This record gives sequence, C-alpha cells and structure tokens, in this order.
Amino acid sequence: MSPQFGARLVVAITPGDVGQRVTVRRVDTGGFRDAVGVLESWTGGVLILRKRDGTTVEIAENSMVAAKIVASPPRASSTGG
Repeated sequence: MSPQFGARLVVAITPGDVGQRVTVRRVDTGGFRDAVGVLESWTGGVLILRKRDGTTVEIAENSMVAAKIVASPPRASSTGG
C-alpha cells in the first residue's frame, strides 16, 4: 500500500486581518486561482485585495478554499557595488 499525500486547505484569515498581506486560493471556472496582496476590505461577503502592481482583486468569500497571512516581500538591496 502506498502512502497518500494531500494538502490541507485552511482559511486562516478573518475580517480582522484587513491591512495585512495575505494569499488567497479560490475556486474559479476551470480550477483554482491564487491572489497575493494587502487585504483592503472584507464586507458583504466580498474581499478586496490590492496587488503589488496597484490593481485590486475582488474575491467572493464563499469561493475561498485556502488563505493565510504572508510576510511582506523583501526590500530590494540598495548596494550599488
């Protein structure tokens, strides 16, 4: 018998996490989609994330299958060498 490996999908964010950088996996037509950004709002069952390019993504709360807070991206080094 071979072992089975599977991911455990957990939604570990709440409306109290507004202002945090998060990653969200959601069900979409044809599969899953991921979004990473700052959680700007979570009202009326809709999350709004602002991505690093400044665009926003609206995500229906009931489409989330996994989500968590993530660290800020590292800052670019300013050493000119």
